[in-house]
Amino acid sequence: MIRHLFLKRGDWAAILALVALWLLFFWRLLTPFEADQASLERGDFSGQFVAFGAYQYQRFAAGEVPLWNPYNNGGLPFIGDTQAAVFYPPRLLTIALSRLAGGWSYHALELEMAVHVLACSLMMYALVRRMTADSSGSIFGGFVAAVIASYGGFLQSYPPLQLALLEAAIWLPLAVLGIVEATRDNIPNPRWLLLTGLALGVSWMAGHPQTSFFLTYLLVAFFAYRCYAQRYRLPTLLGGIVLFGAISGGLAAVQLLPGFEYLSHTARAGMGFDAKGNGFPFQDLVQFVLPNVVSQWSPLFAGISGLALALIALWRLLPGTIFWGLVIIISLGLSLGANSPVFALLYNIVPGMRFFRGQERAAYLVSFSLAILAGLGAAHLATLDRLQDFKAARRIQQALLVTTALLGGLAVLVIVLAAGNPDDYGKFVGLFAFSATSAGLVYAAMRWLLTVPQESLRWGVLGIVLVFEVFTLSMDAEFNYDPVPPGEQLSLTPPALVAAALADQDTPFRVDGFRALHDNYGSLYQVADMRGISPLFLEGPFALINGDLINPRAWELFAVRYVYTDWNELPVQSEIIASGSDRYGEVNMHRLSDPRPFAHLVYDARVVADDEQARAALSDPTLDVRRTAIIDREAGIDLERGADDDGTASVTVFAPERFVIDVRTNQNALLTLAHPAYPGWTARIDGAETPILMAYGALSAVAVPAGAHTIEFVYNPLSYRAGAVISLLTWGTLAGLTLLLMMRTGNGTGKRAAKLG
Repeated sequence: MIRHLFLKRGDWAAILALVALWLLFFWRLLTPFEADQASLERGDFSGQFVAFGAYQYQRFAAGEVPLWNPYNNGGLPFIGDTQAAVFYPPRLLTIALSRLAGGWSYHALELEMAVHVLACSLMMYALVRRMTADSSGSIFGGFVAAVIASYGGFLQSYPPLQLALLEAAIWLPLAVLGIVEATRDNIPNPRWLLLTGLALGVSWMAGHPQTSFFLTYLLVAFFAYRCYAQRYRLPTLLGGIVLFGAISGGLAAVQLLPGFEYLSHTARAGMGFDAKGNGFPFQDLVQFVLPNVVSQWSPLFAGISGLALALIALWRLLPGTIFWGLVIIISLGLSLGANSPVFALLYNIVPGMRFFRGQERAAYLVSFSLAILAGLGAAHLATLDRLQDFKAARRIQQALLVTTALLGGLAVLVIVLAAGNPDDYGKFVGLFAFSATSAGLVYAAMRWLLTVPQESLRWGVLGIVLVFEVFTLSMDAEFNYDPVPPGEQLSLTPPALVAAALADQDTPFRVDGFRALHDNYGSLYQVADMRGISPLFLEGPFALINGDLINPRAWELFAVRYVYTDWNELPVQSEIIASGSDRYGEVNMHRLSDPRPFAHLVYDARVVADDEQARAALSDPTLDVRRTAIIDREAGIDLERGADDDGTASVTVFAPERFVIDVRTNQNALLTLAHPAYPGWTARIDGAETPILMAYGALSAVAVPAGAHTIEFVYNPLSYRAGAVISLLTWGTLAGLTLLLMMRTGNGTGKRAAKLG
């Protein structure tokens, strides 16, 4: 049983070593000395995850659930944006601890990332330790797998900056461990599949569906493989898949249901094969032995020592190696995207594959599978008998010697070329020298180990070589880390130009923050921006907003009052009220002279068949959108074309999930809003529900009869409510089952102790 895993002194030594390596790897994030501190590079980490995390913090700290976000993309369903990870348990813990520490910070999310890397190393150690429990080299194998998975090329390439990807990926070892334990004996033990369901469910909540999608298929395939190996019957296979699938889906339902709903309304929904077939070019495969030669990141690199150990496991056909080898081959083919027929095949036969782009992310499965194989190979290598396995040891040494010679020859060639052409070849000298040096160290360490394979000191030397390789590649890497304290990366205080917009209390209104504000910093500073960098953008608003950087039609429809640009004069009447600079240079803050209000009454409407016709109508420069609404169906109310625009619409309450508008009009009208039309929003006129129309192919409108009315809009989607109920029931059931199993285990232990007494 797993409870026996950490009783040996060697396990504690390995765990302490992994913790020490973690402290070393991230020491510049953890040190209290400001002069030594480093921080994660700005980019997606700051512009997406820190900004959205700040919005989560603000809403949860106020005792509110962040269902809608009015501050980016012209407004979006925050609960449906997967990368927001609204209810991801570790994120909730980060928010709670930040609250105790005094507030949200850039460093809080850096620490969340680093702790996930530590968790990955400990879970991978536990997995391979259990997979090789009968081997005397089990501890060594677990250590090797933990180092490669946590500090190898994949997890330390772009995932620290793409935080959702890292956090979704690290749950693989725990999920696989549940299956290993459930299928360890001739009789299946389905209780362990609760662990698999928990890990998979938390992965889905982390906010990177593509990674969790890969993990889901891996777990189904691995469980099928284990059932076949143990000769379990088909009902056991199907029942097990249903069990851990239902648990994971139930745990994550509160995010999955709104996420699926949102995905069907985003600009990505219409992408085809060509848009989703991007992946590694073939030359990136040299990353296995030559990291950073063809790109700044090397997600396929597992160290030459790690690659050698993985190949040894495959060569010796150790238990389970065929499965993990096939995973590597299939995932590697998928990671090439349209450059390989594997993607085309899977695109057409695997349900769900059509939802995702960026196929190079399949390197996730390549990397973790290599780590597992290397762990299996290391555990096996430590048990070799010098006499009995003499030929095998010689072949390993010969293969490593050839590899060292080849890489050494390439290094010499590059040095010679650099001497004659330093501009073109000089940058490669260090990279080839690193690979040649690594190969030489691996050869020397492996040769020494194979003379007395069962001596633990020699395992340690090979482990040190592995750490040298992966730490040299990834530790303090300039493409991920800046040598500045986290407080200097991003100020949580709004810049002067943004503060000028926040000083305007006549809300609601939006800004065009492509300059000065940038990224998703509207969420960070709580100024409503019609733009944003969230990869999921509602299709209608995306089509209207992202056509042009200078976009007067979008400014009009989305109630933009301030525009940040380097232009001195806009196509519409405006006034420069402030000037400053941003990351790109000088920038002006324009205040539009006659901005459209958030809520506006019109007395004429044109009905179109679909959104495309609505956009075509909007392309007509003679269309006055303040007088004519373009709607998707009949309004259900008689409008008097050409009626005087004598009504008023005043926003009296404005909150993310609720706003109230007082309307006075002498004639029937359409109330048009600078607010996206999206499922889950309901409107009530004087307490009676009324339908929401699609206006201009993207926005909301309601028909208003003549008179004085109070109109309330509320966002409380069924997808969230149903998902919350399912998740609460699943979490409660899982907690109850876990407690029951713990009590039974405790009672069984007590009874055995009493009998022995």
